[in-house]
Amino acid sequence: MLVMSRRQGETILIGDEIEIVIAHIGRSRVKVGIRAPRQMPVIAREIKLIRDENLRAAGATASELSSLIARLRPPG
Repeated sequence: MLVMSRRQGETILIGDEIEIVIAHIGRSRVKVGIRAPRQMPVIAREIKLIRDENLRAAGATASELSSLIARLRPPG
């Protein structure tokens, strides 16, 4: 992993088509702007993980879902 220090307004180039812009630096967050070709998807990692989990769940069999529901139900 490459680690770089940047100030607000400075950029990082990835190849010829992707530009990362440090838009704002706050107390606990950094806002990052990304310029990339439209055909290149740019999403947060958390969103991809949730999407993949949802797709796996949608493809689960009925018995797998029943088992999951049974584990989630409180005993009684």
